[in-house]
Amino acid sequence: MIEGVVFDWGGTLTLPIEVIYEIDTWGDVARHLDPENHEELVVRLGAIEAELWEISRTTQKSAHLEDLIAAVVREFGIEMAEDSLRYATGHHLDAIRPHIEHDPDAAGVLRGLRERGLAIGLLSNTLWPEDFHERLLEDAGIRDLIDVRLYTSHMEVTKPHPEAFRAALDALGIQDAAHAVFVGDRPYDDIHGARRAGFKTVHRPNEMVPPHDVEPDAVIRDLPSLIRVIDEWIGG
Repeated sequence: MIEGVVFDWGGTLTLPIEVIYEIDTWGDVARHLDPENHEELVVRLGAIEAELWEISRTTQKSAHLEDLIAAVVREFGIEMAEDSLRYATGHHLDAIRPHIEHDPDAAGVLRGLRERGLAIGLLSNTLWPEDFHERLLEDAGIRDLIDVRLYTSHMEVTKPHPEAFRAALDALGIQDAAHAVFVGDRPYDDIHGARRAGFKTVHRPNEMVPPHDVEPDAVIRDLPSLIRVIDEWIGG
């Protein structure tokens, strides 16, 4: 029996978002923080971002974008009011927003799953604030198609920690993980983590994501193929 489907966000419900790491997303932040040392700040902001993601990968400890910027502010001895810190955070998010595109098939697939009586969840590893994600989903027309939306920037742990997956199940009211499906593009964070937590797993490969030795229950090349997989499992 399948009661619900939980999705990863970036690279699963969106087109690959790794492109954002190839553009300047820190320039305006650095100029806002300290115009005279902005080039050095850009380098340091990027380095700390990479450090936080490595901490997430190795210890599953979560972080928030404001933590990152605050760390650089302290390191450089920059005096800044709290509202100014939020303003700097906004500069970074404004630079990212134009480069995020949701999969055009996402809305139709989510509706199809809801029509089958399945609860829908989202569990995303992210530094970005909840309201930023919520606006992106709203703009894509899919926010209200997802019953529960969890962002690790507002949690204690990240995927692949079992508690992150348990939080998604609890929010959806699903007691047995075997009755839930997790769909993601990352073999380690998503597939390994979800399998260890007891989920059935569906991998949507993303060539920009590092590999990991794990075997999903199913592989899809596009979101509409998920409906066929779910129908086979429901019927089987």
